[in-house]
Amino acid sequence: MHKLLADQPGQKMLLLGNESIARGAIEAGVAFASTYPGTPSSELSLNFFQMSKESDLYFEYSTNEKVSLEAAAAAANCGIRSMCVMKHVGMNVAADTLMTLAYIGVKGGLVILTADDPFMFSSQNEQDNRYYGKLSGLPVLEPSSVEEAREMVAYAFDLSEKLQEPVIFRTTTRLNHSTAAVEFGKIRTPITKGDFKKDPFNYVTVPAVSRKLHAKLLKNLGKAEEISNTSEYNIVKGEGPWGIICNGVSYNYVIDGINDLDIEDKVRVLRIGISHPMPGDLIKDFLKGCDKVLIVEEGEPFMEETVKAFAQEAKLTLTIAGKGEGLFSRLFEFNPALVRECMAKYFAVPYKPAALPDLSDIPELPQRPPNLCAGCSHRATFYAVKKAAEGMDAIFPNDIGCYTLGFLPPLSMGDFLICMGSSTGTSCGFSKVTDKKIISFIGDSTFFHSGISGLINAVFNNHNFTLVILDNRTTAMTGHQPNPGVDMKELNLEGYGQISIEKVVKALGVSHVSVIKPYLVKKSINTIKEAINFKGVSVIISKEKCSLYAKSLKQLTEKVFYVSDKCKNHRTCINELACPAFFIENDRVKINPSICVGCAVCAQICPEHAILPLKKNSQ
Repeated sequence: MHKLLADQPGQKMLLLGNESIARGAIEAGVAFASTYPGTPSSELSLNFFQMSKESDLYFEYSTNEKVSLEAAAAAANCGIRSMCVMKHVGMNVAADTLMTLAYIGVKGGLVILTADDPFMFSSQNEQDNRYYGKLSGLPVLEPSSVEEAREMVAYAFDLSEKLQEPVIFRTTTRLNHSTAAVEFGKIRTPITKGDFKKDPFNYVTVPAVSRKLHAKLLKNLGKAEEISNTSEYNIVKGEGPWGIICNGVSYNYVIDGINDLDIEDKVRVLRIGISHPMPGDLIKDFLKGCDKVLIVEEGEPFMEETVKAFAQEAKLTLTIAGKGEGLFSRLFEFNPALVRECMAKYFAVPYKPAALPDLSDIPELPQRPPNLCAGCSHRATFYAVKKAAEGMDAIFPNDIGCYTLGFLPPLSMGDFLICMGSSTGTSCGFSKVTDKKIISFIGDSTFFHSGISGLINAVFNNHNFTLVILDNRTTAMTGHQPNPGVDMKELNLEGYGQISIEKVVKALGVSHVSVIKPYLVKKSINTIKEAINFKGVSVIISKEKCSLYAKSLKQLTEKVFYVSDKCKNHRTCINELACPAFFIENDRVKINPSICVGCAVCAQICPEHAILPLKKNSQ
């Protein structure tokens, strides 16, 4: 049995934040869950996927976040408790649905998890999704700890059903990927089958209906504010003339800072657990008891702006600060030392940071940039495209996935990237306003997610570029989740379809479609040359399974390679491929046999043919 399905209230288990949230949803009786995978939310989806094979939970990896939310919205409007999971930028994709779903509302609880990523550990921006609560008129809940996340999920479902509105559950990377002991609660029996009662004058959002629904939404928002003012998750602690208002993981840093600075008798703390709508009455009462207030929140000054507005409404003149010169930045994550230092500075508390250890005698650590894995088929494809396009003045739009790393030297195959699916759309623009050759890249999962529409646009408007679809048979970057092109039978899973990218592309009207096996270097280069010399839209599908995924399926050959004495030390292998299996020892190129996966790409490009298979008895 999956560990999160254990029906043992009171049992304690060490859980990742994402596991704690998944357990909380199970305890709340979630029956329908959907997602498009994205770090830092991916482990949550994985646990749902695993549990769905052992329980009545329905779970799906949806094509994209918009589809995921629409599926969950339909289930929730049949009375089924549903959860939709995504990373923060996924909310941008789902926003079209979100804004109007807020008008329609839900019957069963619907919790939308958005995992924000301060410091951009694995993201292209660090947007603050609390603003989606304000934009949509929906409640936003924010846990401060791994343990609290479990119980707050159940509260989110209850709140959703009380208001008959979706609830946004906002986390950040630090919470998603922290680990703590979590005490299990009782599992509520899920309702897995519902019924949809037709009511087009409340469900079909033509203008006349939406005008009425908008008024209903605002009324519900008023109810939500009343709840926020008395919620157990908006907490006041301590007594004193100094006030601190904080949220999420910042609350933990604040408590540590108060103890470290020995100012427990001088500080009152308001921890905001419902950050939209903000508890106006509670905040005004809190401000009245303070001489000055510090707002501690990662990201944007979301709470700070609202707190200052509440202070103005209450005709209060105390100093309120948060973001600004000498205090907190809108950039990146906070940490305990930063929060402690800003608290000391703002409240004029004597504070001398601990002296940093002298590291002057320690050599600087070498840089270790992110890299494509040994044997990654993307590296082989990039190399082949680069060779095929030699001498051309080309632009290489790229997309979101492992292959984004192709922008790094020596491959240098990535010139422009905005978001998921942007490679096809931006290629359209580049091809029309420049005379350069446009060769763009997109992964299989990203193509299904949002790349198809740009390709349709290109065919319709007769653009001129080559799209390389990197089909490595999985959603590799976020942990090998399935996508519509995956053969689920390889995972011993039945009941799934499989979409052929080649058939989709041809059905869209692309007249020049070719398929390559990128490990066959010379043949791939010749095929790519034909495609990029074609006038109009051409598509190359590079099909080769992710080496890590193939290894997990036990499909990798055991053949590895070594550098023989024929090597003249030209280092073409390192200078043009930079596979991480290579290393230099005594000024000679070597291959680490424990890393090499036997793709043989390096052997094909070596000018002396000095890279040879290593015999098993030689290892």
